[in-house]
Amino acid sequence: MTTKLSTSHTGLMTVRSRQIAILLFFLLLGMVYASWAARIPSIRDILHLDAATLSLVLLCGGIGAVGSFPLAAWLTGHYGARHSTLYAGLALLVSLPLLALAPGLWTLMAASALYGAASSCFDVAINALGAQAEKEAGRPIMSMLHGWFCVGTFTGALAASGVAGMGIAPIWHFLLVSALFLAPLCMAYNALPDDRPEHDPHRKIFAIPHGHLVVLGVIGFCGAIVEGSIADWSGIYMKDHIHASDGGAPLAYAGFAGMMLVMRMVGDRLKERYNARRVVAVGTLAAAFGMGIAVMAEGMAPAILGFAIAGAGVAAVFPFVFSAAGRHGSTALAAVATLGYSGSLIGPPAVGFLAHGWGLPAALALIGVLCLSIAVCSSRAQWLE
Repeated sequence: MTTKLSTSHTGLMTVRSRQIAILLFFLLLGMVYASWAARIPSIRDILHLDAATLSLVLLCGGIGAVGSFPLAAWLTGHYGARHSTLYAGLALLVSLPLLALAPGLWTLMAASALYGAASSCFDVAINALGAQAEKEAGRPIMSMLHGWFCVGTFTGALAASGVAGMGIAPIWHFLLVSALFLAPLCMAYNALPDDRPEHDPHRKIFAIPHGHLVVLGVIGFCGAIVEGSIADWSGIYMKDHIHASDGGAPLAYAGFAGMMLVMRMVGDRLKERYNARRVVAVGTLAAAFGMGIAVMAEGMAPAILGFAIAGAGVAAVFPFVFSAAGRHGSTALAAVATLGYSGSLIGPPAVGFLAHGWGLPAALALIGVLCLSIAVCSSRAQWLE
């Protein structure tokens, strides 16, 4: 009896260690993502970039992200999600300081491409781990896992606000973030069991989305445009149009990420009660309303409120899309992620070019229109369940 209890206790501890490790990976990605997004206005000012040239930088990040998805699928299929997480995570922690070290536009574009590639490979790997954990749990947990990404983005945005307010240069900020997460990344990697798959020369490692996976990919594509555009341009909007300080500019993204965090922590329960289609459709309608408030705001408080409502509204899109795709395996997940994250290639640069011609408020208003499109599409996507 004692032996059985000891074995059961050991198994429980192992499961908990794996869950904590996966949560930490999502937290890490969120912290790095928010650190870069929140300091974009500072780096823009240091290098004297206008909206069009900044769009080129963001475009390179999107190209790196989308172009690396076949690599991400190959890494996960060949080495397993655990090893892929470590390799991509190390590349991600190296790429972050390089963004601040870039002395000019071309080097910043190259650093942005590397950052985009590393983040997408890391994202696919940790979502593969999350899909497997959800399958083993036998209940929805993907929204909770993505909630920890929002813990990272919310914390990272608030930290960036404080750091920027103290006048600390982005390079020291980014180096600190990378140094703080290096040891936890390795410790979390060691807490996971080896999942290297057996070699199968006939196994398909990567595929283009087809059938109902295209619908999931399109919803993810639109969601990526919304999330990426708000992350990259909300700080610029706050600084240039609301006239916020360097310390106040990141608060819009902090509000967006904070409400996204709250909704993702309850998203799995909402999914069980109302179904995924209804949650995504109603949420994105609310997001459109929030973007309307943000672009019509004349002060910091209503602008932050609008972005916060938008964050709550789009919170369910990615976790529910990835959960639905993950049920078809890691290859399907990578295929949907490829189409979905293409939004990060198109969205932020497109907003920049529109802002260059029409103004940033008008460009952000179109993000609200896109939220309405997601609501219509998701309400009819029966494969989102």
